[in-house]
Amino acid sequence: MFSPHGPTLRELTVQALSSVERGYDLLAPKFDHTPFRTPESILVGTAEALAGFGPFGSGLDVCCGTGAGMQVLRALCTERITGVDFSAGMLEQARAAHPGASWARADVRALPFAAEFDLAVTFGALGHFLPEERPAVFEGVYRALRPGGLFAFPIGEPPAFPSVGYWATLGFDAAMWVRNAVWRPPFVMYYRITTSRALHDDLTTAGFTVEVANLSALPRARLLLARKPLA
Repeated sequence: MFSPHGPTLRELTVQALSSVERGYDLLAPKFDHTPFRTPESILVGTAEALAGFGPFGSGLDVCCGTGAGMQVLRALCTERITGVDFSAGMLEQARAAHPGASWARADVRALPFAAEFDLAVTFGALGHFLPEERPAVFEGVYRALRPGGLFAFPIGEPPAFPSVGYWATLGFDAAMWVRNAVWRPPFVMYYRITTSRALHDDLTTAGFTVEVANLSALPRARLLLARKPLA
């Protein structure tokens, strides 16, 4: 499905009926051949937008998956770059694709770092956390950054009503709510719970100062920039 090297419909079904961790372990070998991988346009646009804020020392990719975000960190950071994810399968693929980086297997709701990084990024992962879980993620990123450190991630504008995208995201989230109501273990992935206002509020509560930057050539996307104060 998606491409000759991508997962079959049966494999996607098994993944969708698994937990988030187990699902990504199963999908990992074929993940980069699916539309779920962060597009190159997002990665390049993010690196270009962040270039004016760097260079940075060490960098952290939160929920790194197979390591697509590493090319952003490698372009911007002069010291070590680290990826963290809770899927052993995704980390195995990331290690093979990005030698020289360091890796940590951990639940990002309890990140095991303290004042170690100057830049943190994440791509396409926040929909895996329910609104009540998101503060723990942001508090962990805040702890992981050095004073003055920057946490950056792209966000898309919500699809306009009544576009195809609007109904597609609404339908996907509705299907997920039904699936999780009747099947265990849950598989958390929702598109409509990560609004820019909710993200801004949670980041501010965690202690960040927040601003938004444009992404070149991506008019419907923005880069959220959350800065840990120096003091």
